[in-house]
Parts: sequence; C-alpha cells; structure tokens
Amino acid sequence: MMKITEILKTLLPGLLPLLVFIIADEIWGTEIGLYIAVGFGIIQLIVVYFKEKRFDKFVFFDTLLIVCMGVVSIILENDIFFKLKPGIIGLILVGILGISAFSSKNIMMKMSQNYLKGIKINKEQEKAMLRSIRILFWIFSAHTFLVFYSAIYMSKEAWGFISGVLFYLVFAVFFVFELTRNLMLRRKNRNEEMLAEVDENGKIIGQISRSEAHNGSMKLHPVIHVHIINEKGDILLQKRCMSKIIQPGKWDTAVGGHISYAEKIESALERETKEELGLDNVKFSFITKYIWKSEVEAELVFVFIAKHEAFDFKPNSEVDEVRFWDKNKIRKNLGKNIFTPNFEVEFVKILSNLKVKN
Repeated sequence: MMKITEILKTLLPGLLPLLVFIIADEIWGTEIGLYIAVGFGIIQLIVVYFKEKRFDKFVFFDTLLIVCMGVVSIILENDIFFKLKPGIIGLILVGILGISAFSSKNIMMKMSQNYLKGIKINKEQEKAMLRSIRILFWIFSAHTFLVFYSAIYMSKEAWGFISGVLFYLVFAVFFVFELTRNLMLRRKNRNEEMLAEVDENGKIIGQISRSEAHNGSMKLHPVIHVHIINEKGDILLQKRCMSKIIQPGKWDTAVGGHISYAEKIESALERETKEELGLDNVKFSFITKYIWKSEVEAELVFVFIAKHEAFDFKPNSEVDEVRFWDKNKIRKNLGKNIFTPNFEVEFVKILSNLKVKN
C-alpha cells in the first residue's frame, strides 16, 4: 500500500522554504527570515536542477510567494499579509489535493513520479494513495479555514499556534492513525494466504488476501486447473465436499487451486496436485487461459492437462471422491446441475484445444 510517508515525500520538498522561513522568523524576525528562506529556496532549486535535470516549479512558486508576501508585509509594516500566507499556501494545496482526489487528473500522482524515484506504483497502491489524498484534503481544508480566521480575528500568538503547532499535531494524529490501521491490517492478514492481483494478461498489479479475493471484490487473481486424462480419453473429476462454500457436492476439475503471491505456476501445479490427489512427478502441458467470473470472484484460469492411468489417488479432506468419467457421459449430463459451471465451460475448451474425437 501507498504509505503516508510517501505522500509526505511528495509534499515536503516544495514546502521546505516555507518551513525554513517560519523557523528563521521566530529566531531573527521577518526580514532576516525572508532572506534566509529565499536563499534556501534558490539553493534547493539549483540542487534539484543539477541533480535531477529539472526545474522544480513547486519550490519556485513557494519561494516566490514568500518574497511577495514578505516584501508587502515589510513595506506596509503590517504583518496581516504575512499571516495570510500560510492560508494562501493552504488554499493552493487544497486545490491540488481536491483535483487529485475528486477528478480524473491526479496531480499528486504526477508529483510523486518526480520525488519517488525508482518506486513503481501499482493499482492497489493508487487506491490507497487516493484514500490518503482525500483524507488530507479535508484536513488541509479545515486547517486553512482556521488559519484565515485566526489571521483576521485572533492574536498573533493564537495564529502562530494554529498555523504551525496545530497543523503538525493534527498531521501527527493522522500519521499515527494510518500507521495503526496498517499494522492491524497486517496482523489480520498475517496467517492468511496472500494472492496476487493481476491484469487480464497475468501481470501482477497488487496483492490481496484470500478472503478479499472471494468477498465479491471481483479482483482478478490467478488459479491453475489440471485435467488428468487416461489413454482412453477419460477425464478424471473430483467431487467437491459438502463443506465447500462454493459449489458443494458437484463434480469439478481434478486439480484446482490458487497461485500464491510470488509463487511460480510450476510450483503451484506441483503443490496442488500433491495436496489434492497425492501425485508426484507429473508432467503438465499448458492448454489455454481464460477469465472466469462468478458471483463472488474473478479468476484468471491457467488450464493444464496431464496423462495418468493409475487409480491410486489419495485425495485430501476437501475432496469426497475422484474417478474417471467417459467424455460422452459428461456430455449427456451437462446442464443437469451435476458439474460446476466452471468445469462445463472448461470441458468445451478442452475438447476444442485437444481436438478430442467423439
């Protein structure tokens, strides 16, 4: 998931001149603080340009705004303009966050590509980042309102607390909340099998738990199916035990199972065949892949066949029975609620790909 620390990496580089100005102003006053902040901003622009070969518009704008508001405050000898500056910065950030959170143009995502070098963001992380951006939008909106209110109606001390200390306190609470939430999610999923979320081509785009894959989220995840066929062309089927949540008591593919996250297909084939039928050293041949959707899940199914004659299968507790079925008998019983819908679709694919004769 996209962590809140990575959001901070996106925001903070452009806000550093402002932070330097606030600290310097508290120590040496507005005029000296202005010089120090502008100098810091210029140095930051130069470092970014020579290091990353780009002009950081965010840093430039923040530095320019410091110059404008600081000069006006000094000339008019009225610090109201300076006091409004954090609010103006807040309005700009609220605008950026609002556009990113509630429109198709995610400005924050584009900014992150500049600051988060070498980090690839998948779809799952994008969703987490979008959630954080929306929360930050409301935090910045509330804080910006308070900054404007305190600048006009409250004392300088109250304004200083709201524009500085309060902001960091709220942000710290948000950070702790997000950290706690992520730790609780990790603890919940620690003992649960983790699966890969994939696109239609099988490319991994995220990571999901087994329960999340089956809760109707329709997040596409990879599975393997193995059809055991003997010399006569009979197809081995397994009868799903009645305790199964999905399609209990129906005849199904001989071997079927999920591919765990970061697991190779070859490993999943060997593991599932061993677990479900007790078979070792089986040679698998790839047939096809397709997307299967039910009421509770979406699977990218990789279909394999394997030849085997023996009847010494040792099915696990999740399988009530295994036996070979003549393909003609299978045809006669299609659509009679004997087989799983998935198998009935796959049966046609097997015959088509293998060109099995009647």
